[in-house]
Amino acid sequence: MTELAKLPGIGRKTAQRLTFFLLKQPTETATRLAEAIRSVRERVTPCGVCGTLTDQDPCAICRDPRRDASLLCVVEEAADVTAIERAGRFRGRYHVLGGRLSPLEGIGPEALRLDRLVDRVANGGGGGGGGGDRGDRGDGGGVREVIIATNPSMEGEVTATFLQQLLRPTGVRVTRIARGLPVGGDLEYADGVTIAQALLARRDMMESDRPEGT
Repeated sequence: MTELAKLPGIGRKTAQRLTFFLLKQPTETATRLAEAIRSVRERVTPCGVCGTLTDQDPCAICRDPRRDASLLCVVEEAADVTAIERAGRFRGRYHVLGGRLSPLEGIGPEALRLDRLVDRVANGGGGGGGGGDRGDRGDGGGVREVIIATNPSMEGEVTATFLQQLLRPTGVRVTRIARGLPVGGDLEYADGVTIAQALLARRDMMESDRPEGT
């Protein structure tokens, strides 16, 4: 129960319920769960190129020659890669920092994969697809844009600002993902910071903005 309570999102009461549930199951059920956890822990490791979690190195995204190596999206954790991929709109590659700057928690630049990021930008993307420089550089001959997709938290904003300053000497274009109102949300329930960010990130309307069927 103590070990279960250490998992994120699981408090002592939930851990207690899970423990009693497992104790009521056949021995084979608990054995299969333990084996599955052990197997995943042994097989899944960070990708040597981008840092996302994978059971093959390099990962499928880094190996895919159809991905645009000139676009590099920087995220905090591997779970963020999954979230962006679920949207189905981004066709570039990723760089997982492995966290975000947080002085209060003792997390400084040395704890993140920043050296590897600068190296990838300076040397054309460092992808795994294709062969030699051709696979690394993509159609544009190197990384032409770094999209910073850290979370819109205080730590995420500090990290984004630090990355902008870090990459400035490379001359690459550095952009930040837009923030604002969620689809289906109501203005009256949005906080002031969110509304202000939505106004700052406004853009011209295009035909592609029209709802389907209109």
